[in-house]
Amino acid sequence: MDGSIVRVENLEKYFGTNHVLRGCDLAVAPRETICILGRSGSGKSTLLRCINFLEEPSVGAVEVDGIRVEADPLHARSRAHQEQIRQIRLRAQMVFQEFNLFPHMRVIDNLIEAPMRVRGVSRAEAIATAEEFLAKVGLMDKRDEWPSRLSGGQKQRVAIARALTMEPKVLMFDEPTSALDPSLVGEVLKVMEELAHEGTTMLVVTHEMSFAREAADRVLFMEEGVFVEEGPPEQVLDAPRDPRTQVFLERFLGAPRPVRRPAPEQPPPLAHQVGHTI
Repeated sequence: MDGSIVRVENLEKYFGTNHVLRGCDLAVAPRETICILGRSGSGKSTLLRCINFLEEPSVGAVEVDGIRVEADPLHARSRAHQEQIRQIRLRAQMVFQEFNLFPHMRVIDNLIEAPMRVRGVSRAEAIATAEEFLAKVGLMDKRDEWPSRLSGGQKQRVAIARALTMEPKVLMFDEPTSALDPSLVGEVLKVMEELAHEGTTMLVVTHEMSFAREAADRVLFMEEGVFVEEGPPEQVLDAPRDPRTQVFLERFLGAPRPVRRPAPEQPPPLAHQVGHTI
């Protein structure tokens, strides 16, 4: 895998006649944070869903931590293919827009369910790991709370902790703040920034430009199912090369304000010049 922890090769996805992904290639290094930008319908979320096979790709291949799965729509239900997908999902955990917590389970039970059922760890070990990550996202005091009694920001932080309990090789975020009240966005972004700075490998679909600027190692801009520009945040956000990226950022961030130059200094009225009398 030439050092990449995630590799996407020639990925295509059709929904009927709608060609959503058109041959995407992507390599993600360990400890790298990548932010993916683009207008609605450009294929960003579909790309993430194809990486962990929530959507079966039509063409191409995905590799995560040495587990390679070829797109195989004709045999998608075969036992061998499903086992490959299970291995991919163990390594690539998704955090969704709508949290997807189990409403009938308390917070702690939401966190221990998958480690116990999927990874086969003991209840005691699962609880210890869950408490570690609840503390990490600042929600240890909500350990025994019901999801319905949490704010949107708290639910999303629980969802992040739940993904971390699976000890994934990569975390994928699909617009994790888009369903939140603006006043709650900051608490989620703070957790994500800390994860990025700690070296968690992350793929983040987002419209939060401040997060992309602060936390991303690379920013990719997607348009009509392909990547049209990529680079460090300061290059893509401040000096985009592709006209499509430029148009998107101008519309999203607003047109750049003209620089106001100070007016040339005028001499004082004659009545106030030294030595002048009327």
